[in-house]
Amino acid sequence: MMCPKPRGVLSEWVFDLLRELPERDAWRPGAAPTADGQEDAAIALWALHELSYGGFEDVDDRAEWEPAVLAVRRDLEDELESRLRERWAAYPSRTTPSPEEVPAALEALVAEDDGPSLADLVRRTADRDQVLELLRQRSVYHLKESDPATWVVPRLPVRAKAALMELQYDEYGDGDPNRLHSHMFARGLTAVGLRPEYGAYVDDALLETLEMNNAVSLLGLHRRLRGAAMGHLAAFEMTSSLPSRKMVQGLERLELGGAMAAYYDEHVEADAIHEQLALRDICGTLAEDEPDQSEDILFGAFTALDQECRFATRMLEVWDVAS
Repeated sequence: MMCPKPRGVLSEWVFDLLRELPERDAWRPGAAPTADGQEDAAIALWALHELSYGGFEDVDDRAEWEPAVLAVRRDLEDELESRLRERWAAYPSRTTPSPEEVPAALEALVAEDDGPSLADLVRRTADRDQVLELLRQRSVYHLKESDPATWVVPRLPVRAKAALMELQYDEYGDGDPNRLHSHMFARGLTAVGLRPEYGAYVDDALLETLEMNNAVSLLGLHRRLRGAAMGHLAAFEMTSSLPSRKMVQGLERLELGGAMAAYYDEHVEADAIHEQLALRDICGTLAEDEPDQSEDILFGAFTALDQECRFATRMLEVWDVAS
């Protein structure tokens, strides 16, 4: 994958900076330009996070740990985290649960979520072009799927660590590369006539798509945010099984089944199991063993739900469909 297209002066400056390696004399800390809006900042941060995943063909691998790069990433992450926490602080039903109350608080948070359902639209009325556009947007995350949570494994106490490894082993196909969830999604993209390579559609990604990806990377890459990362994971798993079933029904209605439907069908059963793992065995035990993480677990879960709502609302605007 090559660096994505810049969306303003900041991302253009960042991508030029990344490509300067290995000419180390060029790497002097300097003030980055002000972003030309949120999309400019979002694509810059997405690219900086990608240095810790698969990287870019036109960027030296050493860029991941260059001080000038880390300084820009820190500033962009601080701004994103501040906005995410402001949304959580403004949530009317925000609670600060005791450690033993965390699983119940997570269930209540998910139960209160009333955002629009794209999966229900796919099941009932979405046309082929709308579904393909949704898959292109989803591909930015689903082609790496569970990788952000893997960063958290060595940062957890023993019970939560064991449970996360159980969940991740399933996400990675139980050792079978053909059952690896991200690979199943790639095969599904091919089957419906879309490009399967990682990052293929990032240049078309909506701001909301980029922010969803940036948030999950932010939470996974920072040890201090381990509770938020696991709360995010729990909310994701708790809200995946039923929508996955609806996606299967919609794909089959549009004769887009086969490998793409198989990906979602895999999640109907798997995520019903993952829900309890994430809710009780990961987040519940983490809160018990590290009580100071209780608040952040709820913050992470709220962030997952809030960003999915924002993404769904934006997709309905793009499709000119009333929620």
